Amino acid sequence: MNKRTSWNSPSKVFLALMMVLQGTIPFELVAVQKITMWFFIYHLITPGFVFCLTEEGNKGYGPVFEEQPIDTIYPEESSDGQVSMNCRARAIPFPTYRWKLNNWDIDLTKERYSMVGGRLVINNPEKSRDAGKYVCVVSNIFGTVRSSEATLSFGYLDPFPPEERYEVKVREGVGAVLLCEPPYHYPDDLSYRWLLNEFPVFIALDKRRFVSQTNGNLYIANVEASDKGNYSCFVSSPSITKSVFSKFIPLIPQSDRAKVYPADIKVKFKDTYALLGQNVTLECFALGNPVPELRWSKYLEPMPATAEISMSGAVLKIFNIQYEDEGLYECEAENYKGKDKHQARVYVQASPEWVEHINDTEKDIGSDLYWPCVAAGKPIPTIRWLKNGVAFRKGELRIQSLTFDDAGMYQCIAENTHGIIYANAELKIVASPPTFELNPMKKKILAAKGGRVIIECKPKAAPKPKFSWSKGTELLVNGSRIRIWDDGSLEIINITKLDEGRYTCFAENNRGKANSTGVLEMTEATRITLAPLNVDVTVGENATMQCIASHDPTLDLTFIWSLNGFVIDFEKEHEHYERNVMIKSNGELLIKNVQLRHAGRYTCTAQTIVDNSSASADLVVRGPPGPPGGIRVEEIRDTAVALTWSRGTDNHSPISKYTIQSKTFLSEEWKDAKTEPADIEGNMESATVIDLIPWMEYEFRIIATNTLGTGEPSMPSQRIRTEGAPPNVAPSDVGGGGGSNRELTITWMPLSREYHYGNNFGYIVAFKPFGEKEWRRVTVTNPEIGRYVHKDESMPPSTQYQVKVKAFNNKGDGPFSLTAVIYSAQDAPTEIPTDVSVKVLSSSEMSVSWHHVSDKSVEGYQIRYWAAHDKEAAAQRVQVSNQEYSTKLENLKPNTRYHVDVSAFNSAGYGPPSRTIDVITRKAPPSQRPRIISSVRSGSRYIITWDHVKAMSNESAVEGYKVLYRPDGQHEGKLFSTGKHTIEVPVPSDGEYVVEVRAHSEGGDGEVAQIKISGATAGVPTLLLVLMVPTLGVLACSGF
Repeated sequence: MNKRTSWNSPSKVFLALMMVLQGTIPFELVAVQKITMWFFIYHLITPGFVFCLTEEGNKGYGPVFEEQPIDTIYPEESSDGQVSMNCRARAIPFPTYRWKLNNWDIDLTKERYSMVGGRLVINNPEKSRDAGKYVCVVSNIFGTVRSSEATLSFGYLDPFPPEERYEVKVREGVGAVLLCEPPYHYPDDLSYRWLLNEFPVFIALDKRRFVSQTNGNLYIANVEASDKGNYSCFVSSPSITKSVFSKFIPLIPQSDRAKVYPADIKVKFKDTYALLGQNVTLECFALGNPVPELRWSKYLEPMPATAEISMSGAVLKIFNIQYEDEGLYECEAENYKGKDKHQARVYVQASPEWVEHINDTEKDIGSDLYWPCVAAGKPIPTIRWLKNGVAFRKGELRIQSLTFDDAGMYQCIAENTHGIIYANAELKIVASPPTFELNPMKKKILAAKGGRVIIECKPKAAPKPKFSWSKGTELLVNGSRIRIWDDGSLEIINITKLDEGRYTCFAENNRGKANSTGVLEMTEATRITLAPLNVDVTVGENATMQCIASHDPTLDLTFIWSLNGFVIDFEKEHEHYERNVMIKSNGELLIKNVQLRHAGRYTCTAQTIVDNSSASADLVVRGPPGPPGGIRVEEIRDTAVALTWSRGTDNHSPISKYTIQSKTFLSEEWKDAKTEPADIEGNMESATVIDLIPWMEYEFRIIATNTLGTGEPSMPSQRIRTEGAPPNVAPSDVGGGGGSNRELTITWMPLSREYHYGNNFGYIVAFKPFGEKEWRRVTVTNPEIGRYVHKDESMPPSTQYQVKVKAFNNKGDGPFSLTAVIYSAQDAPTEIPTDVSVKVLSSSEMSVSWHHVSDKSVEGYQIRYWAAHDKEAAAQRVQVSNQEYSTKLENLKPNTRYHVDVSAFNSAGYGPPSRTIDVITRKAPPSQRPRIISSVRSGSRYIITWDHVKAMSNESAVEGYKVLYRPDGQHEGKLFSTGKHTIEVPVPSDGEYVVEVRAHSEGGDGEVAQIKISGATAGVPTLLLVLMVPTLGVLACSGF
C-alpha cells in the first residue's frame, strides 16, 4: 500500500479498518497517517455505518442480552450504602455499555457511579436523585440494543404513631372490628397479624376471628369473655424485611345476656383485575351470633378447578387464574337468624406474550424483508420498533429492496397497560456471486420411465441469480414436457429413454456466475400387478389384504401400508398387523383379531428410491354399536328428566336397544337408570329418566346394543341438578337426655346429602314436658349437626320430655320423626363426701379414702390436690368411678405440704368439695447408693458386703436394705430384707445372676448398686456398679 495514501474520507477509513482486521496492514500504519481517534470512533458508532458482509467477514455479531436489569426496591434505612443494576451481553467484537436514567444519559465519570462490565453500581443512593427508570444501552460495530426498563424504588415502613389507642368496649355476643390503620409505607405488600397482651403471642385465627390482609383490621364475629385483653396490630414488609407494631388497644367485653344477631358481611372483596396465571385472593367475613357459615359460588358457573377455600371459609384463592375463571363471584354468610350476600366481579387480563417474535436473519441484498412480530395480551398489545436503539417504526415491519444501510440491530417492542416485552434480532445483508461449493447438483439423477423428475439447482448467491439449463450442448427452454422453475429447478414429465444425458444448470447475478452438471438415467417404472380387494369381517376375525408389484430390478422395493391416510407402524401395532416378507415383490398384509378401529380404507404403496405406485381397498368391520352422541338433558323436574340423543354408528348391525345410566357425586359408579318406557328400542332417540333424587346433581350416559354385543358408552352429559322438593324422610335415632345442669340435650342422626332435597336444609326440633299440649320449636340450620341443647334456668332436673325432629328446606317441611321420651339433665350432687382420710406412703405417694354419698346419680369422685405454695387453681385432679372408695396419688414432691379434698360428680357437674386435709410427704429416700466392697464365694454361697449408707439432713433415715437376687436379663427374682451390711446368696447353678442392693427408708427406696455373679470357679466376679432409678414395677412384682 502506498504510504502517501490520504485517509480523509469515511470510505477510506472503512477500507483501512477492514484491512487491519484482516491482517493485511498493521494498525501502526493507519495510526501514523494522523487518523484522529474522534474521526475513527465516529464512523464506528454512527448508526448508518454498516459492514458489507462477505463470506470471510461474517463471523461477528451484534449484542445479545444474557442479563437485563430488573425492578429493584432499596430500603431507605439500608446500611449497604450502594445498589446495583445488572446488565450483561455477549457480542463479537466485545460491546460497550452505557446507562440512561429517565431517558437521560448517566454521567459515569462521577464518583457516585462505578461500572464493572455492564453492571452499574450507585454509591450512597438517594431517593431524590436516583429513583426512576433505568435502561442499559449496549453497542458494537454491528449495532445497538436497549434493555428492558427497570425501576429503582425506595422502600420504607414508618413506625405507628406514638399516641395511645382508645379502649374498645363491646357487649358479649356482638361483633367487633379493631382497626389497624397501618403507617405510611412503600411498597404496598404488607402482611398483618395481631398480638395479644405481649410479644410474641399472636392470636390464633379461627371461624370466629379473622385478620384481613387487605387493610389489616381484626374482625371478631361475636365477642366472648375470653377475648378480653390488649391487642396490637403487627405489620411486616417482606420487601424491606421490617416489622412494626401499634400501641395496644384494650378490648373489654361487657357482660350481657347473650343475644343472637343475623349475619352481617363486613369484609367485602372489590372488583378485581388479575393477570393471567397469577394467584388471586378474595376475602369475605361476617359478624353475627352464632358465627355465620360462609359459602362461595360463581354466578351461573361452576367454581374454578384451582379454587381453594381456607381460613374457615373467609378466604377464596384461585391459583393460576385463566380467562375462563373471569366472572361474578358471590360470598354468602348465614346463621339461623339471617343471611347476607356480597358480589363482585373478577376480570382476567394479561401482560404481553409473544406469539411470534423476530430472530437473527440474513437477507440477500436487494431482496424484500417481512419480519412478523405478533404478541398476545389483554388489552391487545401495540407494536413498535427500534433500530440500533433509536425509534424506527410502528406496527408490522416490511422493507423492500434491502441495502447495506438496512443492516443492524432491531428490537420489536410489544406493550400494554400491564407490561412491556422486547424481542431482539440482528439483520445482516449479504452479497455474493453464485457458487455450488456448498450445494452442488447430484452427479447421478434417476427417473422412472413415463414418470416425472425435478432436478434441483440451488447455488448460494446474493442477489438471487437468473437460471438457464442445457442438455449437452442444447439450450433448454420451457415447453410441454420441460419447465424451468423460478427457484432454478428443472422439471421433466413423461420421461423416455431420449431424456437421458448430461444436464447443466447456469446461475448468474451482478457479482458473477457459476454452473453445475449432473447425469440423468432412466429406470423401469414401479407397477401394482395384484391390488388389494375389499374385505368384510366381524370383530375378532382375521383379514388379509394382497399387494404384489413389479419394479426396476436394479432398485430395492419396499411396501408401505396406510389406514385412512396414516402410515401403519408395524412395531407398535404388531399385535394386530403383520406383513409377508418371505416372498419378493409381495407386500401382503395380515390383520389379526380385527377391531372396530381397524375399519377403513387401506392403501398399499410399492416404492423405490425413484418412484412409487399405490392401490387401495376398504375393510368393513361388523361389531357392537359405537357410542351415541349429542346427549341433551331437557325438562328437568324434581324426580325426572327428559333425555335426547343422536344415533351412533351401528357398525353394520342394526341397534336393538339403548340403556341409560346415571351417576351422582355420592358414588363414582355408573348405575342403570329407571326409564319410561322401560325398554328403549333401537330406533328411539329420546326417553324419560324417572325416580331421581330431588335437588341432586346427575350425569347421564347412554349405551347402545346390537346382535353383536354392547358398545362403548357415550360421553357423559352435562352435569345437571334436579329441582328441589320438600324432604320426605324423617331423622332417625331421636333421643338425648343428660348434659349439664338446667339443660335438655336432644340428639338425632343427621340425614345424608341425598335426602336434603333442596337448598337451605336444616332441622326443626320440637319438645315439651310430658303431659303438656304446647310444643316448643327451635330451628337448627347446620345440616351436619345432630344435636341441640336447650338451656332454661327454670327447668326442673330429671324431668320427662317428649321430643321429635323433622327436616326442612327451601321447598317446605318434611314429616316429623317418631316421638321419643328423654329426661332433662339432673342436678349436680349436693352432698359432701365424709370421712376423708389421707395416708402418706412415701416421699412421692399418698393414699386417699372416703365414704360414698347417698345420691344415686353420682357417676364418680374427683380428688383434688395441690402444694401449699401453689394456688388452688393449679390443683391436679384425679377422677375415679362410683365403685371406688380410695385411690393412690403418685409423683408427689418430697417433704412438701399438700392440700387434698374430694367431691362427687355426675353429668350435670361437680358437687361441693369435702373439707381440705393438709398432709406432708416424707423426706426423699437416700440419694447415696450402697458401695459394694466385696463379693466372696464360700462353698455354695456368695457373701456380699457393702458400706453403710448415710442419709443427708433433707433425706429420710435408713431403716434397712433390700436385696434383689435375679437372673441376668430378667426383671423378677428373689427379694431379701436385712438391717445388716452383708447378705448371703446361693451360687448360681447356671449362667450369671445380678445382685441389686438399695437402702430403704420411710421416704421410699434409694438408688441401686448391682454386681454380677456366676457359678464359675475361676476368678473373682467383676463388680459392676450402676446408678439406677428405682423401678416401681419391679418392686411391686417382687414384693417390696
